Amino acid sequence: MTGIPLDEFGIDDLRDYRRFLPATVAHGRPQGREIPALTQGRARLVVTAAIFCVAVLVICARLVDVMVLQEATVTRLPHAASTAYHASRADIVDRNGVLLATSLATASLYADPKLILNVDDAVNKLTRLFPDLDRAELTEKLKSDKRFVWIKRNLTPHQHQQVFRLGLPGLDFEKEERRIFPTGSLLAHVVGLTGVDNHGMVGIESSYDKTLRGGIEPLHLSIDVRLQHIMRTELQASIDEFKALGGAGIIMDVNTGEVLSLLSLPDFDPQNNNDIPPDAMFNRATLGTYELGSVFKIFNSAMALDSGRIHLDDTFDTIHPIQAGRHTIKDYEKMHRWLSLAEIFQYSSNIGSVRIVQQMGIPAQRAFLDKVGLTTPSPIELPEVGAPQVPNPWREVNSWTIAFGHGIAVSPMQLAAAAASTINGGIYHPPTLVQRDPALPVPGHRVISPETSDKMRRLFRLVVTSGTASFAKVPGYVVGGKTGTADKVVGHGYGTKANRTTFVGVFPMNNPRYLVLALIDEPHADASTHGFATAGWIAVPVVGRVIKQMGPLVGIEPVNEDSPEIHQALDINARPRSIAGATP
Repeated sequence: MTGIPLDEFGIDDLRDYRRFLPATVAHGRPQGREIPALTQGRARLVVTAAIFCVAVLVICARLVDVMVLQEATVTRLPHAASTAYHASRADIVDRNGVLLATSLATASLYADPKLILNVDDAVNKLTRLFPDLDRAELTEKLKSDKRFVWIKRNLTPHQHQQVFRLGLPGLDFEKEERRIFPTGSLLAHVVGLTGVDNHGMVGIESSYDKTLRGGIEPLHLSIDVRLQHIMRTELQASIDEFKALGGAGIIMDVNTGEVLSLLSLPDFDPQNNNDIPPDAMFNRATLGTYELGSVFKIFNSAMALDSGRIHLDDTFDTIHPIQAGRHTIKDYEKMHRWLSLAEIFQYSSNIGSVRIVQQMGIPAQRAFLDKVGLTTPSPIELPEVGAPQVPNPWREVNSWTIAFGHGIAVSPMQLAAAAASTINGGIYHPPTLVQRDPALPVPGHRVISPETSDKMRRLFRLVVTSGTASFAKVPGYVVGGKTGTADKVVGHGYGTKANRTTFVGVFPMNNPRYLVLALIDEPHADASTHGFATAGWIAVPVVGRVIKQMGPLVGIEPVNEDSPEIHQALDINARPRSIAGATP
């Protein structure tokens, strides 16, 4: 039947044909012994599908746990499994939070010479990688009997990887820290530097070494990086222009003693502290002590006025020079008449200053200089602090020369703090490089009365408006100050072509807030100064340029300097006003 074509069958034939089909397929479904096998297969498929579904559910549940639940847990508990690096030395920041010094984790390379298989091969590879390594010294180290020798400290990540790729047995790494100074040389003499073992060597890094080691909170300095940059730019420009040996610059808040800028030039890069020249390492602002010249007339005048024995309009003989042994005390510019105390300050008369101290006497002079911190080292928080050179015994001739800034040597930092005390209402505030807590009272002690301080402000202003510091004028900022030009000691006497020029500027004089000091060491005159190398031509313009730029930064609004209020507050001929708010 299988050979007969189906299309030859009729309907009835098909019904008959179904009778010949096996029973298992005759009715279109399994029958007989085939049923158990199919049932078992179906059960296996169901079980397999169930297992697959369970696996998918497990995977989905795990994904939800990892991506949602655990992420939420980490968000809620950020320190639960933190691997953040915690430096063993605290950061140093400026008063605005700008980072000045921080620590980074580094790897340092060392070797176990006993495990070095081929010393020559190791030396060749390492010196190619680090050309600064001494080949002979490295060979000696790797041939020694020691089990530990340093090869190179504080590798960069790239250097670390390069050494690792060398695959040299006997080399390994020690985890260390490296101190980083983001501002480079800008604050070298303030922040200082650390040694290879990350201990402070100079500057704040040294004086606060114990505080910084193991510290967590950053050390906040009083420094303002913005003002430091301005001061460095202008001071360096003057040093370059007048081919000077170096200089120092200070900006101070006269009402707190906080130092906003401290600079000594030349300076150095604390990040590359190998072979720093001694002149660059020397801090001229705090360690150097100098005879500073006529800026000392600030203290001679304040002492006399505060005594009540001498007044602004008292006059003194400045016509006749004063003989001091083999030397003659005379004025740089002769006035050929008697001068009042105000004019002595205005024209910077040496003869007049001596006449004043002759009336006051040695005990009064020494006591006053003690009171304003000029006979003891500055309390500034640096290890580089110079001791003042004070005459002993303190004879009459010493008192005469000290009256105009010779015969006594002090640091610019001492000068700045002492000068601030004469115009801030009469309070000496110890200078500080660490930001003061505004909730605590500012330390200090009274040195002159508020009334005397008011008179000193008028004298400072007079020097800028009608005296030796006209280049310090900055319209709107009411600048005052005092110049000083001091011959340098050469051999057993004073040179005639080597000096130091200093200017102490303060603004605004009607309500003093900031003192700006510039010192230029051994400048050389040029055509722009008409052959003069005095403070009025060299140091004064530096301070003027600094004040012009810093005024807007520190939020001082310019005023009309010709207004009646300014005239009443500062004109030397106006009646002095009483100063309020200055407390001992």
